[in-house]
Amino acid sequence: MNYWGQVATGLLLTRILVMSEILPLAEVKAKFSEMVDRVEQQHERITVTRNGRPAAVLMSAEELDTLEDTLELLSDPTSMAEIQEARLEVRAGRTVSADELRAKYLSE
Repeated sequence: MNYWGQVATGLLLTRILVMSEILPLAEVKAKFSEMVDRVEQQHERITVTRNGRPAAVLMSAEELDTLEDTLELLSDPTSMAEIQEARLEVRAGRTVSADELRAKYLSE
């Protein structure tokens, strides 16, 4: 298990904890179907090495989509400004309870 990444922008700091394993290409080739099942079902990432050096990463399509969506969000200045503003509002105590949200949106 390791920390895959850390993103820091303004007030936003996120750590993503993922299960990961480092395996040689020969082993991944020999057990490819099993490796695909693992990354798909257990949300693991497998770093594939060639000659002892990282060459590729095997991850599920769902994990890749999530990662790409996150990168898109983090690269959008408008979205990041909205997130920062929301965090400032929470710190200032300007929040709405779940009951208030339900009352507002379920009554419409």
